[in-house]
Amino acid sequence: MAQIGGQQAFSFLNLPTSAKLAGLGGVNVSSRDADGTMIYGNPALLNADMDGRLALGYVDYLADIKQSTAVYVFNTEKAGRFGVGLTYLSYGNFEQFDAAGNSLGQFSVNEYALSIANSYTSGAFTIGGTLKLAGSGIAGNHSFAALADVGGLFKHPEQDFTVGLVVRNAGIQLKPYDGADREPMPLDVELGTSFKPEHLPLRFSFTAHHLQRLDIVYLDPNQRGQLDENGEEIKPKKSLGDKIARHFVVGGELLLSKNLNLRVGYNHLQRRELRLENTSGGAGFSFGVMLRVSQFQLDYTHAGYHASGGANYFTIARNLDSLFKKSQ
Repeated sequence: MAQIGGQQAFSFLNLPTSAKLAGLGGVNVSSRDADGTMIYGNPALLNADMDGRLALGYVDYLADIKQSTAVYVFNTEKAGRFGVGLTYLSYGNFEQFDAAGNSLGQFSVNEYALSIANSYTSGAFTIGGTLKLAGSGIAGNHSFAALADVGGLFKHPEQDFTVGLVVRNAGIQLKPYDGADREPMPLDVELGTSFKPEHLPLRFSFTAHHLQRLDIVYLDPNQRGQLDENGEEIKPKKSLGDKIARHFVVGGELLLSKNLNLRVGYNHLQRRELRLENTSGGAGFSFGVMLRVSQFQLDYTHAGYHASGGANYFTIARNLDSLFKKSQ
């Protein structure tokens, strides 16, 4: 019962939706710039540099699983700054059979969420919140949920140093699947920092996730352990060090110029859970690049999830305000 997977509904809300978020290890609450997709990491990252920008994201997961995301940020005089996002995850089509093995055709599985974020800044501190309405459909069987993210961010007034804290996906399942009880939401409490040494073109990020729960270690009961000198199987045991390490994600950005950045991330929980018995492949590691061409920002990340492959993340962003001003 210790594992975090399979115990909650709408777990897709904890998946990274953009190339930058995936490139920093899949979890980040403190990397602040003009990338509007970062509001999925922490709504307090919503800032003036994002105003008027539209970001479109696409994720090519394993098999036929695809995800699409759109985020637009705008500022109002009275109500403040808003970020509106829509993400859609398709698991593809599946063949359906009856009890006798006769084909009943195909069915689809998909999940989606509409998000509205708002933030308020006072001095070095920003607080933000996101309201979400999420839906899920499996062969015509639907479920809906209402959730919220609440986050805070401290940005040093002079140095490139930020600290973020967020409570993500706190909510309730409004409508469970037919015949099922209401399930818990994928709550996640995260704390992290990003900083850039003054004379180095590097920005580091360290993020801790699932802080509401110490033990997130899952030991497969069917996994065979090594044999001791008496030929008896040595059962794997949980260690305090492993319990702590699985909470942490490390990310780095090499800032070659304002138009070219390289990213790398490491997620220890993914590494431990998705590795095979004899190899880990690239599980837990991610590598990305950001390139600005004219008024467009292009981001790409490859994230390893398994020895057999990984996911490819694409994000393109542009400031629409400047586009419309030029057309006028």
